[in-house]
Amino acid sequence: MHATPNVELSSTLKFWGVRGSIPSPGPSTLRYGGNTSCVEIRLGGKHFIIDCGSGIRGLGGALLREFGKTSLDLSILISHTHWDHIQGFPFFAPAFIPGNKIAFYGRPGLKEALEGQMDGGQYFPIKLSMMGSKPTFNTYEDTGFKVGDVTITTSITSHPGGCTAYRLEYAGKSVVYLSDHETGGDHDINIYQFIKDADVVVADSQYDATEMASRKGWGHGCVDTVVSMAVKANVKRLYLFHHDPMHDDTFMDNFVLRAKADVVELKSTLEVDAAREGAVVSL
Repeated sequence: MHATPNVELSSTLKFWGVRGSIPSPGPSTLRYGGNTSCVEIRLGGKHFIIDCGSGIRGLGGALLREFGKTSLDLSILISHTHWDHIQGFPFFAPAFIPGNKIAFYGRPGLKEALEGQMDGGQYFPIKLSMMGSKPTFNTYEDTGFKVGDVTITTSITSHPGGCTAYRLEYAGKSVVYLSDHETGGDHDINIYQFIKDADVVVADSQYDATEMASRKGWGHGCVDTVVSMAVKANVKRLYLFHHDPMHDDTFMDNFVLRAKADVVELKSTLEVDAAREGAVVSL
């Protein structure tokens, strides 16, 4: 029998990794967190993980403590295979346990990328094929797909090498994961439509305007344009995400204040905050 979400935590999103580019643990990142991208969503009786940055290691331990020996049924959505979004999977304990069901969803080449990371020699001592859960891999159509009763649609973002945003919808609830998107370009028109009227949007907001001026083409968002787009798209709650590894807790405090000031200036009711490792969001 496979585990279903705890009733108490149904329809929730939890941040396990919020940092971009490289893990940045230490005393200066304690409040916002230093692990790279990993988000857990429980929705419609299904259990989702989006991206496998270093934050997935802690998630794996938490799942084993919560569910014990009950088999897990997990759907893992991968935005892209840059290292900060896959580097944690070799340390995801549930993947090594026979009987657990792990279904990956992503672009063509995902399996090969994870196999390359877990090559049994040069990069990692254990091969992907040695994982007891025997993960399966699924590609999706541009029109989207369903996992149980949860409808999932996708959108291409503006990021070197390509990246996918995900929108999950169930029973009138909608949550968007928009990581690694450079705002200010032609893709913004499509992204605006993609996030329109969403209840919760988790969005790459790695830079401020000053930083963005020297980082064009790097594939990440500017907090000012992210907030502006969310306001125009009638988003209800926005979580700034994919924090720069150089942004310590004090910087992030000011980052959030700047975003909130933008919302006031735009005369909007948008709720905005920065993603914090361990924070749980009710959907």
